[in-house]
Amino acid sequence: MIRSFDGKTPRIAESALVHDSAVIVGDVEIGEGSSVWPGAVIRGDMGSIRVGRNVHIEDNTVLHGGGLTIGDRVIIGHGAVVEGARIGSNVVVGDNSTILFDVEIGDYCLVGAGAMVGQSTRVPDRSLVVGMPAKIRAELSPRQLEFLDRQLTEYEALVAEYRRQQSFAKKTAEGESDQEL
Repeated sequence: MIRSFDGKTPRIAESALVHDSAVIVGDVEIGEGSSVWPGAVIRGDMGSIRVGRNVHIEDNTVLHGGGLTIGDRVIIGHGAVVEGARIGSNVVVGDNSTILFDVEIGDYCLVGAGAMVGQSTRVPDRSLVVGMPAKIRAELSPRQLEFLDRQLTEYEALVAEYRRQQSFAKKTAEGESDQEL
């Protein structure tokens, strides 16, 4: 469901994939190649939310709060809650993490599953962040950077396959056969 609020309508790139059960409201911008999965809620009713290119917002995630900015090539894991924060590029936010207001997460970071990143935390580039409350545990190793890149690349391929199958489903529903595709 995509809804306007207070005179602001979400702006979603044509190449973005948005599941029918996702809710996107108000002052929201979603970039090229991004995806919003089942049950995700993005509420730009208390200020702007800017989502970059190739950002993947997994199932049952909540993005809310004014001034929320997400860079390019980011995965926000299942069930995560992200309030008004700044998340850099090439970042994976683990499942069921919470990122509170005024947090800044640098580029090339991994936030572990279940982490609770407290208000006004600053996370430098290439950091591994885990725990409740979250703490910076280490600078990412070359192996962890490779993992991060692999996850992002796999998601880009998954979105492409969903788009291909959506196209197929639409053509099939219009009465075209498999052989015509």
